[in-house]
Parts: sequence; structure tokens; C-alpha cells
Amino acid sequence: MRIKADFDLCESNAICVGMAPDFFDLDDNDYLVILQEEVPKEREEELRQVVANCPKSALFLQEG
Repeated sequence: MRIKADFDLCESNAICVGMAPDFFDLDDNDYLVILQEEVPKEREEELRQVVANCPKSALFLQEG
């Protein structure tokens, strides 16, 4: 499973950064950066919660 973002929807609210700082960060221009796309099996539920908490629904999980 991989974490992806629709950067056209993302407003860089950084909720994902606060919830999973090892997966997400903001760059110097306050744009979202996905630090690692591959989601380990043991973290899938955690990342589902991060996706669900994105206020703009810009994050999604992709199988495979």
C-alpha cells in the first residue's frame, strides 16, 4: 500500500505532518512533501486515520 496526495486539493494544513511526521513534511514554501510513500503493513490503520483526517480529502491510499 502506498500513500498518495492530490496536490491540487492540498492546502498544506499540516494535519498529516502532526499525525505522521515520518511520512509527511512541509518544504520551505509550505508545500506538502511525502517522505515515504510505502506504508508498512503494521502502519496501515494509522495511515487510514491520517487520510480520514485530511480536511481537504487530498490524501489517499493506493493498493499495490
